[in-house]
Amino acid sequence: MTTPILKTSPACAAEGNLLKYKWLDQFLRSRWYPGVIQWPTLFLFIIIIYQLFFGPAKAHDNLGTALTWVFWWPVIPIIFLFLGRFWCAICPFATLNDLVQKFVGNNKPVPKFLKKYGIWIIDASFIFITWSDHVWGIVGSPLGSGVLLMILTTAVVTSGAFFERRTFCRHICFLGGLAGNYAQAGMLSLHGTPDICAKCDTAACYKGTETVPGCPIFEFPRTMTSSANCVLCGDCLKNCPNGSIQLTLRPPTKELWFVRKPRVEAAFLAAVIMGIVFVQNVTMLEVWAGALTWLESVTGTTSYYVNFTITFIIAITLPVSLLSWASLEAAKRNQSTFVENFTRFGYAIIALDLAAHIAHNLFHMLAEGKAILYTALEIFGVNSHNASPALVSTSTIQVLQFGLVGLGFLGSLYIVYRISKTYYTDDAVVWATFKPYAVLMGCLGILNIILFTLPMAMRM
Repeated sequence: MTTPILKTSPACAAEGNLLKYKWLDQFLRSRWYPGVIQWPTLFLFIIIIYQLFFGPAKAHDNLGTALTWVFWWPVIPIIFLFLGRFWCAICPFATLNDLVQKFVGNNKPVPKFLKKYGIWIIDASFIFITWSDHVWGIVGSPLGSGVLLMILTTAVVTSGAFFERRTFCRHICFLGGLAGNYAQAGMLSLHGTPDICAKCDTAACYKGTETVPGCPIFEFPRTMTSSANCVLCGDCLKNCPNGSIQLTLRPPTKELWFVRKPRVEAAFLAAVIMGIVFVQNVTMLEVWAGALTWLESVTGTTSYYVNFTITFIIAITLPVSLLSWASLEAAKRNQSTFVENFTRFGYAIIALDLAAHIAHNLFHMLAEGKAILYTALEIFGVNSHNASPALVSTSTIQVLQFGLVGLGFLGSLYIVYRISKTYYTDDAVVWATFKPYAVLMGCLGILNIILFTLPMAMRM
């Protein structure tokens, strides 16, 4: 196998293809990408781990906590919106996985059960991590955050030592599932040119070459129709001998207008994410203490494990139940089955998911943003305990939150309409299908607006 020689192709000059910009094309093909970003990210990760384990015990004073939960976590969904799964190309876990494989990797095939049930494992782990954060106080504890990151690190090392490519990232990582959903609503798409790929007989983009490995997430750009599992690592671009790969901008949510192979587990995750946003909001409200007291009187126990778990189950079940109701109503009108409707239209929630997630995290980023600077200064003995961590006023944050939820609501409505138009030719059926899902999106949007009108507590 030899290193591919790039051939000039009309595809590289196609309108909308960002690779027409020579500087960007050369950078993405160079040996510096993505390493020039990976290594600083890994170095910062090491600093965060050190701070979480050996820094101040209080989250308010810990730089690792501030960088993780006030900066990184709020920025992640914004990255997914504008750059797709670019974070996954520079993620320190991915870098660590590649290093482990290089030195001690056995490169065994991915177990069949992971291929078949991986997305359900991702769904379950995402739910469990969110639940455990609240019952064990992971976010509010530097040590707890450090333990979580070390557990994930251990899983990455184990996976990299035994299995090929980035098995952990594709089939196990809870953030990978979130990224896969959000990337489909993202504005950046990497894909092959069908006419050129049809004439290719090397499959170097998937298999790799002597100098550049194949796709780390087991995707074949020649047949790839979704951004859900593209991490923008650039390996296929470097390996393609025909100049087929394009990098294009697209309107947000465009990919969701028609998903060729919708999966029920991805639709389920979309509804679950909305429930998780609800529970994250509810438990940070100032009225949560009063609600918890009421719940204790109803359940007859003061166990936070019990009472939060009840709240968590209700929050998770609510959007899933609403999606199920809308799917049952749609099935009466469009002759598709309940499962088909649930699977197809569950993807429409992703736009509202992304908007509500960013809106929630916007509070932490803008109301607590200066905490990153203050905790960094405390390392050098500068005390800033009395200084406000806010970057802007609460009223400004609320306006931004309402605007985001509104955009997400409109985006989800439009996705429902486009999906309906894709599957049904009769306008009467299209609008009959649209109505129950419009009610669904309206309910989810209103619930988000109500929660964002209430005062929230800070993490730092």
